[in-house]
Amino acid sequence: MNDVGIFFALAGGVLSFFSPCVFPLLPAYITHLTGGKIEDAKMQVNRAKLYSRSIGFIIGFSLIFIALGASASFIGKALADYRMIIMQIAGLLIIVFGLQMAGLLKFKFLMKEKRFETEQGTKNIFSSILLGMAFAAGWSPCVGLALSSILLLAGSSETLSQGVFLLGAYSLGMAIPFFIISIVLSYSLSTIRKINKYLPRLAFVNGMIMVFLGFLVLSGQMQKISAWLASFSLFF
Repeated sequence: MNDVGIFFALAGGVLSFFSPCVFPLLPAYITHLTGGKIEDAKMQVNRAKLYSRSIGFIIGFSLIFIALGASASFIGKALADYRMIIMQIAGLLIIVFGLQMAGLLKFKFLMKEKRFETEQGTKNIFSSILLGMAFAAGWSPCVGLALSSILLLAGSSETLSQGVFLLGAYSLGMAIPFFIISIVLSYSLSTIRKINKYLPRLAFVNGMIMVFLGFLVLSGQMQKISAWLASFSLFF
């Protein structure tokens, strides 16, 4: 599962960042992290603070996601005797979550969200880490669906390390665009407006990727593809 699963986790992280309920809020996140402000369609921020506190925020949400992945893998390993059943249930749920992300299903209970809010901005990189952990613990439903899908995949993995790698890849998928776009926005906010119009399409793509992943897990093809890739790599 490792190679294929990590690819899906990485892609899920990238597309989760560009979800309609995360990406538009990025300017608010950045100003909150740095204590900056928005003037003349431009973010007025200290770039040294932007770099360090963005990294802190990334470390914070990555710690939570990876811990969740390890927990899911641990539970899945404890239920190893029921692994096939867990994989089938996980596959079905991932398909449902994917259809919800794509907008083809409209289950209201899957769209509930918990947001962490604080009145004061972060004071240093350590408070940025704590803020990242807080946001990860109660992020928006768009991320929740993708994250839940990857956690289900981690729960059906064979080893604890696979679950850690999966959520590490998911975190990396969110971290890279977060850091890059944060820097871009410090020069111009027009990027937000340009990307916003493509968000519904990206949400649909994200959902379809999860549906495809769900079918692979449900049918058992995930393991076959990973085994094929592993044997193919021996020739190189």
